[in-house]
Amino acid sequence: MPTRKFQTIAKLLRDDPDTARDFAASLADEALTELAAAIRDEVARRARAGGDQDAILEAAFSRGFARDGLGVLPWIEAPFVVCPGGLVAKNRANHRCQFVSVDDTWVWESADLIREDKRSFAGPDEGFRAIALLPVVEGMQLDVVRARLRQGQHAVERVTSLIVQKARLVEVERRDVSARGTR
Repeated sequence: MPTRKFQTIAKLLRDDPDTARDFAASLADEALTELAAAIRDEVARRARAGGDQDAILEAAFSRGFARDGLGVLPWIEAPFVVCPGGLVAKNRANHRCQFVSVDDTWVWESADLIREDKRSFAGPDEGFRAIALLPVVEGMQLDVVRARLRQGQHAVERVTSLIVQKARLVEVERRDVSARGTR
């Protein structure tokens, strides 16, 4: 298809969001699935090409962690979703940790992961901090899971759920989890 037709179609879809919805609704299931995959791939390609990963990671390591050493909630720094995580341990049998799950997969195992940097830290407690970068994908669901390991038993303490909506992270639920039944 000539470039001129692409530009005309892109302008129409950009200027009238209802047209984009109508276009998607008119597609066969197979074509819609292929289009969704192509759009997700293009978002990830642009994030990889367009963001200064080193600068964003460096800034995230300096502001992405609370006093307790664990990460703050993820945020969007275009073109990335920035996801801090970490672990603080008194010893091998006791630690606190907080990590992000994206679309029901740990961020470090996610197919959407663009880059993750991990740094150990020194001090009275052992542990590490990590920053993961994801593309900003509409509808992406994040769960920030805070847990504690005591005497070899892991227990979830809190889960904060977020979703990407209109290029923003929106908190949809925060739940404190009782210690019973979460090991």
